[in-house]
Amino acid sequence: MPGIIGRKVGMTSIYSAEGKAMPCTVIEAGPCVVTQIKTQDRDGYEATQLGFGDRKEKNTPNALKGHFKKANTTPKSKMVEFKGFENVNLGDTVDVNIFEEGEYVSIVGTSKGKGFQGVVRRHGFGGVGQSTHGQHNRLRAPGSIGACSYPARVFKGMRMAGQMGNKRVVQENLEVLKVLADKNLIVVKGSIPGSKGATVSILK
Repeated sequence: MPGIIGRKVGMTSIYSAEGKAMPCTVIEAGPCVVTQIKTQDRDGYEATQLGFGDRKEKNTPNALKGHFKKANTTPKSKMVEFKGFENVNLGDTVDVNIFEEGEYVSIVGTSKGKGFQGVVRRHGFGGVGQSTHGQHNRLRAPGSIGACSYPARVFKGMRMAGQMGNKRVVQENLEVLKVLADKNLIVVKGSIPGSKGATVSILK
């Protein structure tokens, strides 16, 4: 499906026609440059690669410099492949005008990293017992995690403490409330993954 690369600006709220406040996220969508067009004959699949964000020339490897030179554009910091584009050529610019107000999109991004967390924060456990009868250090403990001599192991997928967040997240079916073409901004209803300034992909 076609899409565009963007940058999360932040959240705000706007009022609907009925006067109801709706939380929404502002995204700087594009402009993106077509840096490569992959074909079935040459690459084994069809896709369109877009580049977004400027990158310093001195920090760009020579191989990438030649890659961007073919598209007659400056080095880009982020490249993502999309399927479903039609009638685009190498070096063309894709902007926010591919979206319309009222349609629904999906946002792909990386969620905020929370570090190493326990089971109460990570999975919503209630803790073990009460703060009485000597339970001075067990309030946020996971409790029992396995059986005894049989099966004598812990099953895969057991909800335990560990790394939380910092994963690829797809937020689906977000309504496009506004398209500000002159500022390359798109306003979608609800929240999207990532922190302010994070790079996201917007899919139609």
